Amino acid sequence: MTETREDNLFAQVVQRFAPQSKLLRAWALQGGVSAQVTALEIEQPDGHIEKLLMRQHGETDRAHNPQIAADEFRLLQLLYAAGLPVPKPYSLDQSGEVIATPYIIIEYIEGQTEFAPANMQEYLAQFATQLARIHQIDGTKLDISFLPPREARYTRDLRERPEQVDASLDEGHLRDVLEAAWPLAQRNPSVLLHGDYWPGNLLWRDGVLVGIIDWEDAGSGDPLADVGNSRLEILWALGVDALRAFTERYQALTSWDCTNLPYWDLCAALRLRCFPDWAANAAAEQTMREQYRWFIVQACEELLKPCPPHL
Repeated sequence: MTETREDNLFAQVVQRFAPQSKLLRAWALQGGVSAQVTALEIEQPDGHIEKLLMRQHGETDRAHNPQIAADEFRLLQLLYAAGLPVPKPYSLDQSGEVIATPYIIIEYIEGQTEFAPANMQEYLAQFATQLARIHQIDGTKLDISFLPPREARYTRDLRERPEQVDASLDEGHLRDVLEAAWPLAQRNPSVLLHGDYWPGNLLWRDGVLVGIIDWEDAGSGDPLADVGNSRLEILWALGVDALRAFTERYQALTSWDCTNLPYWDLCAALRLRCFPDWAANAAAEQTMREQYRWFIVQACEELLKPCPPHL
């Protein structure tokens, strides 16, 4: 087989962090939208075969945070040492000598995402338990001060209202409700946030949650920011009963003040308003739209805010 220029680059990547190892093959992993992920299969000097991942963050993320690769690598070091099921970080390269953009080399966790669990109750229990573990990380022992505050991102998004909002999703009303309440009163301590904790970022093997991946959106702030995001993603992936079961389980594991959860639900809806771009087909998009509208309605009802008639 003829070696391509890309293969040669990946071989050089391997040589930088494992000089005695040999690249056997490299292949792109599909599914991610914020980073380019390449699997690397290498042979170590003793003949052991190992799989690793190379993550290169996208242009948008690098523009928002030029140090995003270093930040994710540092965070993974902290979380792996703390015993959370995250990929072991091996190497960070910001030199640009082999590949122009910074990249990190991390563990390849053998597992798969799960969108149709055989045991929904157990699935949601582990889903909620691991999120609670993340939020209970002791900030006095694990320094996450280098991570951005989550509220700042929403503040920027609310301040920069586009001239044309998406009327089909009633984005204007969504923004009106949030702008009137922003900034939210701080009812919970700031904690570590994954930033995108949803079924697509969890790896399972034999019914056990073995990997929490894609930490580029990590930050600090109210734990309910993660919960709101998870609730909407669970609704889309698993339905309203799963959303409620997850919420109840998470609340049973923690002691946070949930007064502002409806607002964080609306923040999640604002953040994920580009969902029509992800839908597999027209029918799937229609279902997601109906669930999205229901999600906004339930949040507004909790806040005793009037909702538009067509919702």
